[in-house]
Amino acid sequence: MKVLKFGGKSLANGKGIHKVVDIIEDKVNNGELITVVLSARGKSTDELEAILDKAVRNESYQEQLEAFKKYQVADYAGFSVDDEFETLDKLFEGVSLLGDYSKRIKDQVLSQGEVISAKLITHILKEKGVNAHFTDSRELIKTDGTFGEAQPLDKLSKENVITHFKKYNGTTVNVVTGFIASNTDNETTTLGRNGSNYTAALLANYLDAEELQNFTHVSGIYTANPDLVSDARKIEKLSFAEANELAYFGANILHAKTIIPLIEKNIPLRILNTFDHNNRGTLITAENNANGIKSLSVLENVSLINLEGRGLLGKVGVDARIFKALAHNNISVSMISQGSSERGIGLVVGADKAVEAKKVLEQEFEADLYKRDVNIITVENDVSVISIIGQDLSTFHRPYNALIKNQVIPLLFNNTVSGKNVSLVVYKNQLHKALNVIHGEIFEISRKINIAVFGHGLVGGTLIDQILKSAKEIEKRKKIDLNIFAVANSKKILLNKNGIETSWRSDVKEGIQYEIGDIIKFADKHHLENLIAIDNTASKEFTDHYITLVEEGFDLVSSNKVANTLSFEFYKELRSKLEEHQKQYLYETNVGAGLPLIDTIKLLHLSGENITRIKGVFSGSLSYLFNTFSKEERLFSEVLQEAIDKGFTEPDPREDLCGNDVGRKLLILARELDLSNEFTDINIHNLIPENLREGGANEFLEKLKELDLVYQKIKSEQKPNHVLRYIGDLHGDLFEEKGILDVKLVSVPESSALGQVKGSDSIFEIYTESYGDQPIVIQGAGAGAAVTARGVFGDILRLTEKG
Repeated sequence: MKVLKFGGKSLANGKGIHKVVDIIEDKVNNGELITVVLSARGKSTDELEAILDKAVRNESYQEQLEAFKKYQVADYAGFSVDDEFETLDKLFEGVSLLGDYSKRIKDQVLSQGEVISAKLITHILKEKGVNAHFTDSRELIKTDGTFGEAQPLDKLSKENVITHFKKYNGTTVNVVTGFIASNTDNETTTLGRNGSNYTAALLANYLDAEELQNFTHVSGIYTANPDLVSDARKIEKLSFAEANELAYFGANILHAKTIIPLIEKNIPLRILNTFDHNNRGTLITAENNANGIKSLSVLENVSLINLEGRGLLGKVGVDARIFKALAHNNISVSMISQGSSERGIGLVVGADKAVEAKKVLEQEFEADLYKRDVNIITVENDVSVISIIGQDLSTFHRPYNALIKNQVIPLLFNNTVSGKNVSLVVYKNQLHKALNVIHGEIFEISRKINIAVFGHGLVGGTLIDQILKSAKEIEKRKKIDLNIFAVANSKKILLNKNGIETSWRSDVKEGIQYEIGDIIKFADKHHLENLIAIDNTASKEFTDHYITLVEEGFDLVSSNKVANTLSFEFYKELRSKLEEHQKQYLYETNVGAGLPLIDTIKLLHLSGENITRIKGVFSGSLSYLFNTFSKEERLFSEVLQEAIDKGFTEPDPREDLCGNDVGRKLLILARELDLSNEFTDINIHNLIPENLREGGANEFLEKLKELDLVYQKIKSEQKPNHVLRYIGDLHGDLFEEKGILDVKLVSVPESSALGQVKGSDSIFEIYTESYGDQPIVIQGAGAGAAVTARGVFGDILRLTEKG
């Protein structure tokens, strides 16, 4: 004998109910001996509860009741449950007149869902020639007199079941109502929510069944609810002990009571998918898994009660008073956490018991509240409990830190004595994100990094292409899933929670207008974790959003150097917000494009190395210009025009020649040494003669030859074997509040490190106390879209490592 149990979603109108009938019919045709246990169909139980709530408030419920009736018999000509509908009519009418109902009445109302379900399946099976028999479990399962959560009387129930199945056996398929039973006075009782599983387990026990097959809408038990965690994995096998643990901590497919009758008789339980009958599901047996299991389960309909009181310090028995008062009022506590001082105690109870629990505790601690030994008793609704089954405390820091990084702050947490299970209370609106973050940390799957790219010009566009090209290989090697969910320019944005495609350039043209808040709302709506905002603009306006993005959970990566060169007050405020929200801001490309300059300076500075000077050629554009001009006998205007034509300069080359760009880079390095310099402190040698600084770009380009006389004179006045270099120089006493920042054109020996720079390379000399006159030299390509994009990409990967 096998017991088959079908849940409400399996029995819903449409595809579900036909699948159920097909499964039963197939098993009968294959000669299998089966018993079928059914839940109410679809959301029938919820519907009946909703109608009951309307009736007790004397609200109009007839329309909803008629819709319920219509759903139950739709598409099934010749099927009638008039008696059950009449019973409901009378019960709801009575509740409406009285304005009240008991748990006994509620059990009678809810029982009709299972009765209708079982009668319908019996009717359909008989039409198909299956010898089916409607079996009302109220005639079999006898319970105590507790309505709503009745406890079975085992001996009497077992006798009834054995007697019934002796009478209806052989080719008969007993179609049994789940969830419902009756007391010794033959009054309808129910076994509590998920009680249909309990009914099936009891029958399996009494009948010494070969296996209990629980058909649901999922293909087994997963490492997390697949509706909430897309990367959840199916668990092939579980032991009864592990299943019991999952059931206790809220796994919604299992019910803790279901496991016990099966353990007694060592009856396997298989969780199967009604809609994928070929899937073997999850098998639960007495056999233990060698490596144990890990899984996430959730309790959602709960509330958190906090009891706080400084006056309780050192008092013994506070928790005993709490439990005694709650137990006396039949209120169960599913989780507790408290400090050793008992100054603060957190309790998790069912959401429907929260108000009553608060009232009970206020009565118990009335005198303590009056004396202010207890300061306050509060209820926090809209919370959920996440339990990490099989989580060793020695590695719990990983998921916990990941939650904090994603701005999910647990309200409460505790662990079992074994140290293998940890439970967290989080706000319900953060549940989805929290589950994904934890799941990604405790299982060996790719951690998703969700990226928003602002600015998709040369650098931004190159970066996007680099990420899309490398993403699969990075996921394979580093188990990091880089997902670009947003690409934006100053006006439009392209959004896709699953990641943009290679066609993003054309797709973004069809994007929507946006404000920064729209991206934040999008990330919240889709529960996106591990957020990074990439600034590839040159915009001062966009840097105004940095603090907002940090506050909303984004790490920052920027090739835009503006933010680091604004007022020192903003510089400090941004760092303060980063520290407060535990976010990172990486900007290696701000000074040396793809060169490891800022990281090197940070490492030296943090290690206590005294940096005494930093100087070098900071601009790739000006490096090319003066390297070529110094080496070749050509006019300055000719070399400048060549640099413009090669795309080494901005369209208006005065943006390079004015020196502000080099000045900003020098200021960034000064601030890395904790100097409080402002941009106005920089001594900048503007390479543009005063008479050419005004007017449009075209006008300037027409007058390039006016530069020749100026720079030919400078070149000719050099010492022998010297060359021109436009440098940034940070010097002075760098232990004071401010350093000296010079940006200037200098003549250096051709044999020196600065003098040997070629092409458009940048070079940086870092002088320290330890190294004396021998600087640390960092040299390489200091400009170019591909190089800068690769540097930004490197910062992104560094962030994922820090995560």
